[in-house]
Amino acid sequence: MKKTLLVVDDDATFNKLLLRQLEGMGFTAVGAASWREGQARLAEMEPDAIILDFKLPDSDGDRIIEELRGQYPVIVLTGFGSIRNAVSAIRQGATDYLTKPVDLDELELTVRRVLENAELKRFNQFYRNRLASRRPASLIGDSRAMREVRAMIDAVAPTDATVLILGESGSGKEMVAQAIHQHSARAGREMVTVDSCGLQESLFESELFGHERGAFTGADRQKKGLIEEAVDGTLFLDEIGDVGAAIQAKLLRVMESGTFRRLGGTKTLSTDARFVVATNRDIARMSEEGSFRSDLYFRLSRFVITVPPLRERREDIEPLARHFAAEFSRVAPLTITAEAMSLLRDHAWPGNVRELRNAIERAVIVARPGLEIRAEHLGFIPRGSGSDVTLRFAGEPDLEEIERTYLAQVLARHGGNRQKAAAVLGISERNIYRLIEKYGVR
Repeated sequence: MKKTLLVVDDDATFNKLLLRQLEGMGFTAVGAASWREGQARLAEMEPDAIILDFKLPDSDGDRIIEELRGQYPVIVLTGFGSIRNAVSAIRQGATDYLTKPVDLDELELTVRRVLENAELKRFNQFYRNRLASRRPASLIGDSRAMREVRAMIDAVAPTDATVLILGESGSGKEMVAQAIHQHSARAGREMVTVDSCGLQESLFESELFGHERGAFTGADRQKKGLIEEAVDGTLFLDEIGDVGAAIQAKLLRVMESGTFRRLGGTKTLSTDARFVVATNRDIARMSEEGSFRSDLYFRLSRFVITVPPLRERREDIEPLARHFAAEFSRVAPLTITAEAMSLLRDHAWPGNVRELRNAIERAVIVARPGLEIRAEHLGFIPRGSGSDVTLRFAGEPDLEEIERTYLAQVLARHGGNRQKAAAVLGISERNIYRLIEKYGVR
């Protein structure tokens, strides 16, 4: 794609000349004769860089650069006798400067250098984020259920289809999303993960769609949203079932049209990000009840991958346990005794793979380096020891009723200590608070 440049200079003749030269170099160039006109252009377009005359009749150069800092690379135009202005501009956040009259070779060299540096900076940030948030992406296990999941991933990954991933908390839905991204043509770009239940709705909307300066109290500068960060990549929306109705409507529009607006903005932006979403809730039933938009559900459910809970693929427990033991061991992987492995295979795993991972991490810490993981290192009591959890129901309960009852019992056994309950369930404290709120458990 052609790079777009905005030229803001009040000298009409020089402005037109600069635009013509930039177009001849292969850029798309748009002109503005004042800062007010430049602001109007920015409301309509997203330039890759701005070439700005430091002295404009309607605004101060330093103030403009401060306003634009962090949003666009800025190349300052200044007179030969005003190099101090250029130095001041660089200190304020300008990227580079050119002196008038502008040498055409220097113009092209400077513009291309600024654009390349901006691109390198963006990719550097992408890879830093990728390394910081890296997780083991392999889907371990050779059970029939996991073979079916991998077959579904192989089928859908090369396409741009939206994917809905269903599964209990801790079952590995994000791993599936990562595998879809890594086996797609977008693997070289970013997968942006959004936790749909982690923020208040207004903050979540701002994080997702971005906001314009002045959109709300404290919005002192423009901020690009995560949808924009996922350009050419994948946007993974975790816990889509917790998203409110207003944002559901906006998500539907983005998925169907590829367009959106920042919070407080009037400019229509576009995205080609691929959407992969996940939930541990029954959004099919929620759509029937009216608590989840049916049109969004039908849009999401065109391709569904269901991740089985760990209790339904017990043959995968052993290879998973050995994988996690190798991951957390600092020197050589710790072996797991037959008694400990039997205990692992017999455990209920309400927190699924996440709970197993937490249990092995704890065991590696407790076990002495270089020795083996024994049953007492796992931190839970085997069945038949007199301390089993027994759940009783009238009739046949659904999964939500089982989850609610088990949560209440775990909290009661640990005196309401949410940190301990979260550790037992293999989930984060934030998620335990969310479940408590969801089921009204006290």
